[in-house]
Amino acid sequence: MNTTTTMNPTALIAEDEPLLAQALKAELAAAWPGLQIVATAGDGRSAVREALRLLPQVLFFDIRMPGLDGLGAAAELADCWPTDEAPMPQLVFVTAYDEYAARAFEAEAIDYVLKPVQPARLQKTVARLQQALAAQQQQPSPSASPAVANDEALERTLAQWRQVLTAAGTGAALPAAAPAAPLRMIAASDAGGSTVRMVPIDEVLYFEAADKYLRVLTATHEYLIRTPLKQLLSQLDTDTFWQVHRAVVVRSAAIESVHRDEAGKLHLTLRGRAEKIPVSRLYAHLFRAM
Repeated sequence: MNTTTTMNPTALIAEDEPLLAQALKAELAAAWPGLQIVATAGDGRSAVREALRLLPQVLFFDIRMPGLDGLGAAAELADCWPTDEAPMPQLVFVTAYDEYAARAFEAEAIDYVLKPVQPARLQKTVARLQQALAAQQQQPSPSASPAVANDEALERTLAQWRQVLTAAGTGAALPAAAPAAPLRMIAASDAGGSTVRMVPIDEVLYFEAADKYLRVLTATHEYLIRTPLKQLLSQLDTDTFWQVHRAVVVRSAAIESVHRDEAGKLHLTLRGRAEKIPVSRLYAHLFRAM
């Protein structure tokens, strides 16, 4: 168990530009002298690896990094963080987004740091972090068992991560646009890539991101499209299609059963498909009552 207290908290910075990483580190030293920066990483994969090795209490993740970006790194950590060893860390995104994104992040909890770093704004983030870490250290009420208290604390943190990831992932750097009409047909290639077919959205059971493509799965066929999952989400009816993993969106009405394995991870089975589909810890709350 990580026994670091709020008196000597630890943090990790993930930033692909070394000068900006050093600038953030220097500003944090001034705004929060007690904070210990245990590592800096230049890409998302390294950030995930170092975070799991060091279990810091705070993560400062640049949104745009080569390879695995800050959003992907955070989603991956949400799934594999060892909550029996340390509470999930507080998540702060470092972003060059403009005022529109700033307003979106402002509505969330922890939070964002806008490039270039402004000391007054960073101090506000630091105050939020200190408050959150202090609350994390509070003892559970006598009426709550440690297991229940830990589960509640984990769900609060996961809910916060979902909010921040959603705010960062919606492209909020642009003014709000009129919602696109929901998709009715998808132009997709067959597995061989030689034929383009028009696939009715009503036949799609789930979408899965795979390398540079997005797999489109029906009960009997698999197709490929190049549209990123994040872009596709804005064109789907959220009551009909649920995101259950950073790489998977499923038709909610096609969900047949939800299983929990020995490690406590959830998997779905869909009517018409034999494979098991993993459910991220971030989206496990969707099946709490099932």
